[in-house]
Parts: sequence; structure tokens; C-alpha cells
Amino acid sequence: MKRFLLKGARGDGFPLTIAVTLCLLLIFCVVSEYFRVSLIAQGVRDAVQQSIIATVNDNYDDVYHSVREGYAAGWFPTGDGLWEESIDTGNIYGNLAATLGLTSDGTAYVKYSGDAVEYILSGLTVEVSNNGLGSGQSEGYLATAIIELEVPSDFAGSILPPIRVTLKTQAKYMPLF
Repeated sequence: MKRFLLKGARGDGFPLTIAVTLCLLLIFCVVSEYFRVSLIAQGVRDAVQQSIIATVNDNYDDVYHSVREGYAAGWFPTGDGLWEESIDTGNIYGNLAATLGLTSDGTAYVKYSGDAVEYILSGLTVEVSNNGLGSGQSEGYLATAIIELEVPSDFAGSILPPIRVTLKTQAKYMPLF
């Protein structure tokens, strides 16, 4: 009885080894790019959160008048028996530029790493909601900031388009008394 042994020639597994190594390298590059973009997005979101909290806290001075009168909102007396709404939306782009080291580029703010663009921030919208005068409830200020983050892809160079992320943060100010 003759046995058939399946035995390949020396080096038959070499192409498979190269293919597996290249696939693992590709997966590693994709995962590292994902983590890079996640870290940038988290840092920008935290900076926007810090700026929006500063903006909401800047509104405390107008809340005092209303708390004293029982409304706890951004209204102040004008002196002739009327009330006027007072909301400060702050300078969030200025805070972000100082915190993150951004450079103004017309309609957007750009973070450079050497000569290369690390990310671009644009399209900031801030909405500060106020309690209605005479509402009787202290809901405080709620500020919402939405900003567009664009991160150029380091993986595959100029072949892939930049990664765009919309970041949304909120902060609320409530008087404690």
C-alpha cells in the first residue's frame, strides 16, 4: 500500500506569510488612524465644552437680578417697570484659539502641526436658551454649541478624503439659591 504524502516544495508558504503580514499591517494602520481621530475629536470636544461652560458662567451676573425678583433667568429691570432679556453668547472661537493654539484662516480655524494641517474647526453655532419671564420655574441657562471638525487623513495620503465630525456639547447654569 502506497501512502501519498502531501508535501510542498520549499518556500510554498512564503506568499501566504507575506499576504497575512500585509493584512495585519493594514489593519494596524486603520486602527491607529481611528484612535488618532478619536483623540483629536475628544480633545476638541473637551475644549469646546470648557468654552461653553465659561460662556454660561459669564451669564451669572444677569441671573442675579431675576433670582432676586423670583424668575431666575437672564432678564434685568430697565428701570421703567419693564424687563429686558440679557444673554451673552461669549467668544467661544477666541477661547478655542487660545486653548488649542488655532490660527484663523478666513471662515475656519486651523491647527497646524509644523507645516501640516492637523485639523480644521468651522461652522460654530451657539444657542443659549433662557427661561421665560414670569415662568415661575428656575430652569437656568442651557447653552448648546455645535462645531464641525475636519481631520485630514494620514492613512493613504491624499487618496482618502478628510474625516468630518460634527461635535455637539451642552452646558447648563442653574442658580443654587
